[in-house]
Amino acid sequence: MNCKPMILGLMAAFTLTLNAQNTGTNWPAWRGPNETGAAPKGNPPVTFSETENLRWKTKIPGKGHATPVVWGDKMIILTAVPTERKPDGKVPEAEGMRIDAMSPTKTDRIHEFKVVLVDRTSGKILWEKTVREEVPVESTHQLGSWASNSPVTDGERIYAYFGSRGLYCLDFNGNILWDKDFGQMQTVMSFGEGSSPSLYKDKIIVTWDHEAGSFITVLDKKTGKEIWKMDREEGTSWASPLVVEVNGKPQVVTAATKKVRSYDLGTGEIIWECTGLTRNVIPNPVYGEGILYVMSGYRGNALYAIDIKRAKGDITGTDVILWSYNQDTPYTPSPLLMDGLLYFLRANNGELTCLDAKTGAVKYAKQKVTGITNTYSSPTGAPGLIYVAGEKTISVIQAGPEFKILSTNTLDDIFEASPVIIGDEVYFRGAEWLYCVGK
Repeated sequence: MNCKPMILGLMAAFTLTLNAQNTGTNWPAWRGPNETGAAPKGNPPVTFSETENLRWKTKIPGKGHATPVVWGDKMIILTAVPTERKPDGKVPEAEGMRIDAMSPTKTDRIHEFKVVLVDRTSGKILWEKTVREEVPVESTHQLGSWASNSPVTDGERIYAYFGSRGLYCLDFNGNILWDKDFGQMQTVMSFGEGSSPSLYKDKIIVTWDHEAGSFITVLDKKTGKEIWKMDREEGTSWASPLVVEVNGKPQVVTAATKKVRSYDLGTGEIIWECTGLTRNVIPNPVYGEGILYVMSGYRGNALYAIDIKRAKGDITGTDVILWSYNQDTPYTPSPLLMDGLLYFLRANNGELTCLDAKTGAVKYAKQKVTGITNTYSSPTGAPGLIYVAGEKTISVIQAGPEFKILSTNTLDDIFEASPVIIGDEVYFRGAEWLYCVGK
């Protein structure tokens, strides 16, 4: 599951974070090579089905909503596989946990938390590695899973994050090189977990926002050793951290209910902050051409475009916020930033809005995407195309300032993870199957 800020056009001195070396063949984090949701070199098919343009489909064990990541011809998937086994004695309980009416999913079974490596060309599962076996003590949202956090990779190692089950560094042969346990998270309303880590050069960043002591931490990616850790005055949020270089110096941006904050990646010092988002922040921040976009859409609507070069101290209400928008923002899905336009869905609904990323000018708003009623995945883009996935429907929208539905496609699965685009292929991770669709 996974969240979202945006774009402008100001200085080429700003470079985007992830060190994906080839944006045509790699999708190293859940929102892609530039963490915008876009595949700059993608050219996937517009129409597909169980019988048209389907290259392969592979059954994935267990359940997980984590969007896969890709490096070269390898795809990495996280999943939680229930067993028939119960622990000896009483099922453990976590202090402060409760089952809410909105999130009744609870288990007394031991789960195998697995990293799965798939050959991208054939769909063959190359190996499965169980990194942990235990009963998840927390409940999840009825539509959630115990493997909703996406992994990240630098092409040399896999960083598989299972939230309360820990962070695991593996090589591409499935060997665990190190692991880190952060404790047990207590999310609001037992909605479950979903934030993913961020990887930048030799550092990996994890935000741990919940109801019982939030923090952000930076680890050495080679050893797992803690470089720094800062407490955060926050409740539960699900947005993943985003690293942005400003004048050659990396900042870590975090979006959350009380404040959006940016930390010096080297020291953990807060560089700037602002208020204004709604509760339960899920959409990821996004960044492009000097502008950072943050948004949320639970019990309200908030979107801010921030001139990050000028951001220092408390920027709330200042002209560092270039423009704002207070309608139709997403609750769960993250935005898509592509070719100077910012796209986002309203709440969890299939209604799409497009804004000029530089000015905030509305190109179109709240346009109905055929076949999509509710969706928790995020839109993914390629030149000229936007893919929006729902339960069994994937709609393809024409990218650009005019709204046009190009196709409505049906596959035999339910899709909560976000589409992944590599070249002329698009991948859909469903509740049961992993699909590869290509021309």
